[in-house]
Amino acid sequence: MRILRLFFKLSIFIFISIIVIIFGLYTHAYFSKPINLNNSSSFELYDNKNNLIYSGNKTNKWVKLNDISDNLIEAVISVEDKNFYNHNGFDYLRIAKAFYNNFKNGSIIEGASTISMQYIKNAYLEFDKTWQRKIKEALLTLNLETHYTKDEILEAYLNTINFGNGNYGIYSASKYYFNKEPNLLSLEEALILAGIPKSPSNYNPINSYEKSIKRAKIVALTMLNNDVITENEYNNLYKNEINIYGNKDDDNLQMIKYYQDAVVDELKKINTITEEMISSGNLKVYTTLDYNTQKNMEKEILNSDIDKNLQVAGVIVEPTSGKILALTGGRNYSISQYNRALNSKRQVGSAMKPFLYYAALENGMTSSSTFLSQYTTFNLENGKTYSPKNYNNIYPNYDITMAAAIAYSDNIYAVKTNLFLGIDQMINYAKLSGINEPLKEVASLALGTSEINLLDFATGYTTLASGGYKKKLYTIEKIEDENNNILYEHKQENNLVLNPNYVYILNELLTSTTDSSFIDYNSPTEISISGKLSRKYALKTGTTDTDHWEVGYNKDRMYMLWIGYDDNKILTTRDNILSKNIWANTIEKIVPNN
Repeated sequence: MRILRLFFKLSIFIFISIIVIIFGLYTHAYFSKPINLNNSSSFELYDNKNNLIYSGNKTNKWVKLNDISDNLIEAVISVEDKNFYNHNGFDYLRIAKAFYNNFKNGSIIEGASTISMQYIKNAYLEFDKTWQRKIKEALLTLNLETHYTKDEILEAYLNTINFGNGNYGIYSASKYYFNKEPNLLSLEEALILAGIPKSPSNYNPINSYEKSIKRAKIVALTMLNNDVITENEYNNLYKNEINIYGNKDDDNLQMIKYYQDAVVDELKKINTITEEMISSGNLKVYTTLDYNTQKNMEKEILNSDIDKNLQVAGVIVEPTSGKILALTGGRNYSISQYNRALNSKRQVGSAMKPFLYYAALENGMTSSSTFLSQYTTFNLENGKTYSPKNYNNIYPNYDITMAAAIAYSDNIYAVKTNLFLGIDQMINYAKLSGINEPLKEVASLALGTSEINLLDFATGYTTLASGGYKKKLYTIEKIEDENNNILYEHKQENNLVLNPNYVYILNELLTSTTDSSFIDYNSPTEISISGKLSRKYALKTGTTDTDHWEVGYNKDRMYMLWIGYDDNKILTTRDNILSKNIWANTIEKIVPNN
């Protein structure tokens, strides 16, 4: 009985605490400044040829809710949030149901985002998967629900949501797909549009008419179940093909939004550009994006036969300036907004070795310096032992040169060099090159056991590609206000941090990875793609069980590519080979003909 009373008191306490917390949050939201519904994401982005590549809401006429077809409004509410007019921003019953179903299935199969939550996420937040972002989303949702009516929220949502093929907002989508004003949409047209936001690149009728109709029928079924349409209306849908007005754009890039993420991330770090200036809109941001380079990078990734669940991240840089010409943080932004180029850290494997060998050159070693390469167990200062292995357990069992060790990516030679120099030497030169991630002072560092962010790693490689000059990698050239007044302009950095003579030697040594003259007891690591390359590149792979890096450059371009699974699934040899070919096919298309 005592336990029962204790449980009852605890339940009452928890219930009252929840009520107090909810009341406090709503009070905070009520007295907070209302967020702006009309100006979110309204800045313009231009590429390096001053072509407009993104303009937020400015390309889209804002349409009042009364001027939008009831068919579309009912379709969107039915499929996205059927209790929209009955909740306060959070559908608690739906959240509980989704939690139960996800728990029962052992994976996330169902979401519970309301229209209010989706609007906040799309208009005001980055897509990083953090608790901070979730908390911010909840607070902004409360702000939205406290200060605006349901009709105002729905109007904002319909005017900003992504309808695919560069169409943000119902006016743009309605005109693009059907050449109609939003108030003239038929039921069948409205169903198609309502189905697009779940996956804009897959469910829009231009990229895939069949998928869009299949999705539209799912939307229609929700309307039927919610008694919005009759069974007769449902059964007579899509008897005839729907006329689609717009044309498929072959340059409908799926990864360019990752580049835009990088621009926004940099924008927020510029001291002279305040959050108020960003949120108020009316900024013109001129970027370093080279549209053709981005297109070629995406094309080669998408045309490859890699596993559909395999993710990618990549960046292409102009070494002489540090300009980021192209970038991706995943394979399809509409499916996964997590930007791996900006936010993830992965082990880099043997791609770390060039910084070791630069340190070796600085400390008196040469391309002909030798170490015995055989299976070795190292006795370390801390009393532990370390037994690294060469790839496929291939050892020459005799002395090899630094040139050969680079060509074969010999692990024994690398660890011996690291211990011979002192581990701090490699770390010092990696830091000088621009790698800011913490690097562990361990023997295995030479084999890339530290986790490094892609852009941080790319900064170090750009220093090598530029001949020893450290560059700040950047995406923003200048920013103007609506009256063309310059608010910010990038200033070039040109700091010589490495000895150009040793960098030159290192870069020449890195061309041995495709050199057939090194074929002996082993083959150079990049020999399989040597036939694809018409120019000379310094090139290095980095391979762990779960990560593969392909990094190469000449004086004009540096391309760093990573592939791997988000859940750290083991990669196959085939995955690694395909990534090599993606890199080779891309670099040959993007390097200028001098």
